[in-house]
Amino acid sequence: MTTSTTVDNRIDAQGFEVKTSLLWWQKRGLSYTASGYGRKIPTDKMIKVDNGWFRIYCTIFSNCGTLYICRKGKEITVFNVQ
Repeated sequence: MTTSTTVDNRIDAQGFEVKTSLLWWQKRGLSYTASGYGRKIPTDKMIKVDNGWFRIYCTIFSNCGTLYICRKGKEITVFNVQ
């Protein structure tokens, strides 16, 4: 699917193309932060929305996190990422 189908600023990744794209520090087995917690932590996943690839980020401060992309200055929550 190449067109955006967001509902209430959420995207179900099941209907979109998702790929793994490691960053340099991920290739070396490093963590983005010393604790593993933080805001806007880049993941190794990217999602194709409206013919553009967007990095999926994670905000995590306890034992669960929220995945999202930044698109046109807005954060859009992404769920069902495999």
